[in-house]
Amino acid sequence: MSIRLLIVDDSRMSRLILQGLLAQTHPDWTIVHASSGEEALALVQSQPVDLVSMDFNMHGMNGLEAALALRKILPNVPIAILTANVQSVLQERIEEAGMVFIAKPITAAATAQLTALVGA
Repeated sequence: MSIRLLIVDDSRMSRLILQGLLAQTHPDWTIVHASSGEEALALVQSQPVDLVSMDFNMHGMNGLEAALALRKILPNVPIAILTANVQSVLQERIEEAGMVFIAKPITAAATAQLTALVGA
């Protein structure tokens, strides 16, 4: 199954780590990157995606704000917020918004949680 994944993270290293882990198990996936919520919103206007991985702590709008804006454009696309901020209040806000919380660091287990959102 070929999936188009959008990785949104202001850390280039984090984007590349996640991409590298995914390439090991899903080499047929297309992966596109955005370094901010604003960039992600612009990107999905011309390049629809099937799955979104969103960092929480970014410059400009935070990941939850960006994910909520993306949800208006892509109402049925699964969105996971990957963050090292593991406060229960944040986890609850993410889940209440209909998104999935995945704790960083980015590991094979975190990647498996992400891919499970599209049944992969």
